[in-house]
Amino acid sequence: MGLLRLSVLFLFFSISRGEISSQVGINYGQLGDNLPSPKQSVTLIQSLGAKRVKIYDANPDILNALKDTNLQVSIMVPNQLLTNISTNQKLADSWVESNVVPFYPKTKIRYLLVGNEVISSSPKETWYSIVPAMRKLKNSLKTHSLNKIKVGTSMAMDVLESSFPPSNGTFRSDIAGPIVKPMLQFLSRTKSFYFLDVYPYFPWSSEPKNINLDYALFESRTITYTDPVSNLTYTNMFDQMVDSVVFAMKKLGYPDVRIWIAETGWPNAGDIDQIGANIYNAATYNRNAIKKLTAKPAIGTPARPGWVLPSFIFALYNENQKPGPGTERHFGLLYPNGSNVYGIDLSGETPDSDFEPLPKPDNNEPYKGKIWCVAARGVNASELGSALSYACSQGNKTCDPIQPGKECFKPDSLVWHASYAFSSYWSQLKQTGATCYFNGLATQTAKDPSFGHCKFPSVTL
Repeated sequence: MGLLRLSVLFLFFSISRGEISSQVGINYGQLGDNLPSPKQSVTLIQSLGAKRVKIYDANPDILNALKDTNLQVSIMVPNQLLTNISTNQKLADSWVESNVVPFYPKTKIRYLLVGNEVISSSPKETWYSIVPAMRKLKNSLKTHSLNKIKVGTSMAMDVLESSFPPSNGTFRSDIAGPIVKPMLQFLSRTKSFYFLDVYPYFPWSSEPKNINLDYALFESRTITYTDPVSNLTYTNMFDQMVDSVVFAMKKLGYPDVRIWIAETGWPNAGDIDQIGANIYNAATYNRNAIKKLTAKPAIGTPARPGWVLPSFIFALYNENQKPGPGTERHFGLLYPNGSNVYGIDLSGETPDSDFEPLPKPDNNEPYKGKIWCVAARGVNASELGSALSYACSQGNKTCDPIQPGKECFKPDSLVWHASYAFSSYWSQLKQTGATCYFNGLATQTAKDPSFGHCKFPSVTL
C-alpha cells in the first residue's frame, strides 16, 4: 500500500511538473531594417534546433509563416494597449479574435504575454493595468475555447527590491501588494508561469571585480557561493538570480508558481566601454545555458532542484535598430544575412567539440583610455542634422566651439560638426545615462578625431 501511495504521489508530481518540456526556444525580435523575411526566419529558427519561438507582437506574416511547423509559439500584446484592454472586455475579445483565432490551431499558439517588462519600461499608470488585462484576455480565450493558451507577462530583475543573497529576494514595496501578489494569484489559479528575463551579463559587467566571469558563464568549477540563510550552495550567477525570484514569490505566499525563462543570453559585441561583450563569452554562456536547461533529468536550481525551466534564448538576430548601448544590437545567434555568429544548437544535442573554434576574447578586462563619439558612416544627412540640433540643445555650451569663427567651425561640414557635438554631449552627460547612439547615427571610436587647434572632448575610462 505504501509503495502504491508513493507511486501515485510520484505520478502527480510528474504530471504537475512535467506537463512542460525542457526544450529551449528562441526570441524572434524584429527591430532591424535588414532582417530576413518571416518565411526565411522560420526556416532559420528550425535550423537552430528550436522547438519554441516567442515574438513581441502578433505579426500576421510571422504567424502565417509558423503554420504547420510544429513550433510552439508565444505572442504578445503591446504595452501601449494594456490600459484600454484592462477596462474593456470587448476590446480584449476583439484583440483575441483578430490576433489569435485566425491562426489557431495551425499555428501552435501556446502562450500569450500581456506586455513586455511593463514595470521596467512603461509609465507607472500602466502597471496597474497588467493583471486586469490578463484576466480579460484569459476570459476572451475561454470564450473561444482556447484553453491550451497560457496567459502571463514578462518581468525583468528590477522588480526586486533585494536579490542578494537569494534567500533575501524581495519584490519592490511599491509593486508587491498592488501588482505582483494579484498577478501571482492569477498565475497560480490558471497554472501559468512567471515569465522572467535573466541576464547574468548585466550584474557581472557592473561588478567584474566582485563577480567572477566563469561564475557568470556557467564555467566555474571551484567557485561557489553558499547562502548564509538557506544554506543552499550556488555554482553560477543564473541560479542565484532565478532563486532570488523564487524566494520573493514565497514571501508573498506563492512558493510553487512555475518560472519560465522568457529571455536569457549574452551579447556577442558592444561598445568600446562595454566589458566582456564578445563572441567567445556569448557562445560559452548560451551553450552552457542550453546544456543546463535541456538536461534530463531536469537540474532546476538549488531552491527548486529537479524543476523544469522552460526557456527562450535572446535573440534570433543582431537587430540594428534597437536603441541604447551597442550590446543591445548584438545579442543575436545570427547575423541579419542568416549566417551564424557562432555555432549553436538549441536542442542541446551537438557537443561543443563539433563547433568551429571560437575567437579569443579581447575585452574581458575594462577598457582604459579615452573614447570619442562621432558620426557613423553613411548615415542620412537630414537625420544627422536633427541629431546635431538635439545635441547642441543639451548640456553646457555643448556646441560653442563649432560656431562660425570658433576653433572647431572648420571644416564646415555636417559630419564634422555632428561628430564634435556628439563627443561634447556624451562627455558631459554620460554620467547621467547618456549613450553614444543618437538613433544609430553615432559610434564610439578610440581614435582621436581632433584636428589642428580643435580638440574634441572625450570620455576617459
